[in-house]
Amino acid sequence: MHASPYIAARGLGKSFNGKPVLADVSFTVEPGDVVGVLGKNGAGKTTLLELVLGFTPATAGSVQLFGYESYRLPGAAKARVGFVPQQDELVNQLTAADQIGVIASFYPNWDDELVGRLSAEWEVDLNQRVKNMSVGQRQKLSILLALGHRPDVLILDEPVASLDPVARRQFLEQIIEVAADGNRSVVFSSHIVSDVERLANKIWILKDRRMYWQGDFDSLKDSVVRLHVRATSPLPASLEIPNALRLQRNGTTAAAIVQGWRADAHEALAEQLGAEIEMEQLTLEEIFLELHR
Repeated sequence: MHASPYIAARGLGKSFNGKPVLADVSFTVEPGDVVGVLGKNGAGKTTLLELVLGFTPATAGSVQLFGYESYRLPGAAKARVGFVPQQDELVNQLTAADQIGVIASFYPNWDDELVGRLSAEWEVDLNQRVKNMSVGQRQKLSILLALGHRPDVLILDEPVASLDPVARRQFLEQIIEVAADGNRSVVFSSHIVSDVERLANKIWILKDRRMYWQGDFDSLKDSVVRLHVRATSPLPASLEIPNALRLQRNGTTAAAIVQGWRADAHEALAEQLGAEIEMEQLTLEEIFLELHR
């Protein structure tokens, strides 16, 4: 068990030209965590990752990576981080093999066997010039460059946006392998909510410039649920269910999406309404959509 988290943020905020993008965001990332970052366009996902990486200074609060302020990260700590940006930073004139060679030269412990194996499995043509590669092939190459030195922290900003379904599955399997030993961590943003559901053990949801929800996936599924209410007599027109995000009533039946649901409230609510109540868990995509209605 490590004494401290790999990443720790407290009261983190960022503004551009006086306009707040993130405000009062706090979190930790422990070894072995696979964190999926969700949010609508403009929610601040990319800005959050850039703050963690030290690409931009915080306007408020702080974020530390391996115990160092991320904006002043020493070289040894930087070498423990892998990053895949939304837009690749590859050199068009190089072949894929040359691009790998350039990056590998900075890391004495570069894993040639891993990169060679993944290149073959992902069908990356190492002899092809980067400028002639498809968007999906460039993205695969960017991911290879981030994985080759076996980083302790892997940060990915929309890593599978340009990958076909087969390549996405191969990538997700590799990320699972990266995190399997419990000593490395992954933080990734994605608009493909099903991938986050499949991969992440922790979820961050950014909304209204803040960390709207964070925690393990099971807790989120237990917290935001759909209730099916069935009574023997018409339900009151003024029917209210505590913490309901959305409520639909139709005579003797009702359906409600409830946030902050507690199992111990089930019997009390059923007795209050004189009804049977069935609780249904939602998918992560359904939860995300309900929280953003």
